[in-house]
Amino acid sequence: MLDMGTVPTSEQVQAALATVNDPEIRRPITDLGMIKSVDIGSKGQITVAVFLTVAGCPLRDTITRDVTAAVSALPGVTGVSVELDVMSQEQRQELQTRLRGERGGAPVREVPFAKPQSLTRVYAIASGKGGVGKSSLTVNLAAAMSAAGLSVGVIDADIYGHSVPRMLGVTGVPTKVEDMIMPPSAHGIRVISIGMFTGGNRPVVWRGPMLHRAVEQFLADVYWGDLDVLLLDLPPGTGDVAISVAQLVPTAEILVVTTPQIAAAEVAERAGMISSQTHQRVTGVVENMSGLPCPHCGERIDIFGSGGGSQVAAALTASLGYEVPVLGEVPIDVRLREGADTGVPLVLADPDSPAAKELRQIAERLGHRTRGLAGRSLGLTPVARH
Repeated sequence: MLDMGTVPTSEQVQAALATVNDPEIRRPITDLGMIKSVDIGSKGQITVAVFLTVAGCPLRDTITRDVTAAVSALPGVTGVSVELDVMSQEQRQELQTRLRGERGGAPVREVPFAKPQSLTRVYAIASGKGGVGKSSLTVNLAAAMSAAGLSVGVIDADIYGHSVPRMLGVTGVPTKVEDMIMPPSAHGIRVISIGMFTGGNRPVVWRGPMLHRAVEQFLADVYWGDLDVLLLDLPPGTGDVAISVAQLVPTAEILVVTTPQIAAAEVAERAGMISSQTHQRVTGVVENMSGLPCPHCGERIDIFGSGGGSQVAAALTASLGYEVPVLGEVPIDVRLREGADTGVPLVLADPDSPAAKELRQIAERLGHRTRGLAGRSLGLTPVARH
C-alpha cells in the first residue's frame, strides 16, 4: 500500500511550479497568474491546470513539458496531467499591468531604455552603405554576448532589408498579451523584426512616419524584460530610422561598421558623423572583411585593401572631439556567410576560429562597458547653504 506521507503537499507542488518559466516572458508561471488550479490525488496523481496567455499559444507544448518535468521530480508523484485553458481579457489586462509595473508603470508609448534609471546598454549598429556585413556582425555580437551570460535583445531596425531572423535561426512568431508583444528568441536572444509581421518575403513599402511608428513599437510595445544589452541593426545610411532611434533612445551609442577600402570608409564616416547632430556618442569602429587568411600558407591577403577602419576612427576622433577607437578587425571567413544562411552564428559554430575570436573580443568590450551618465539621475539632493 502507498505510504500517504509520500504524497507531496500543495506547497511543494507550488514550489516546483515556481521553477517553471514562461518561455516568452521568462518569468515563473506562478508569478504571472498562469496556474488555474492544482489537484493532488491520494495516490500521487497530480493534475495541474494552466492558463495560456493567448489561444493557440505557439509554446503550449513547451509549457506542458516543463510543468510535467518539474512536478514529476517530486517524491511520491505517480503521474502528472496538465490541462490547458486560456486567460480571459481581464486576466490578460492584469498580466499586462503586472509586467508594466516591473518597468516602473511605464505607459504604452514610453520607451523603457530611454528612462534615466535604465541600465541597459543600447548600441545602434550603423554603416554608411550596404554590403559591409553589418547584420552578420550584429547577430554574432549578440550571440557572443548571450553565450557570455548576458541578457541580450536584437531589434531588426533595417525595415526594408530585414534579415536578422534568418541569420539567428528564429522560427517562432511574436504573440500578444493585450497590446504588449512577446518576442520570440533563438540562442537565448530575444528578437523582433518587421518580417515577423509581414509574412513570407513581401517587401515593406513605407515612408517616414510608418518607419518611425514601427521602430517606436519595437522599443515601447515589446516586452523585453531586464536586458543587459540591446542591439539595433540599422539600415545603411543616415535616413529616417537612424533619426528615429536617436529621438526615441537618445542614450543609444553608435557602432560604425566599415570595410577596409577607402570608398567604403569615406561613406562610413558619414554614418558616424550623424552623432554630431543627434548628440549621441560613437562607441567605436569595426572593420569587417579585414583581409583573407590564405588557405595554403596562412598569409593575409588584403582583398579589399587595408586601413579603412583606422581612417574612419581617426576622422571621427578629429571631428567629434573625443577618441573613437577601432574595436576590432574581423577577417573574411566564408563560414560567417554559411552561419547567416543556416541560422547558427560563427561565434557559436566555431568559437575558436580567427573571425570568431575577434568578434568575441569586440562583444566582451561592448558587453561589459557601463552605461554613460548622460540622461541618468545621480540621486543627489542639493543642500541649502546658510
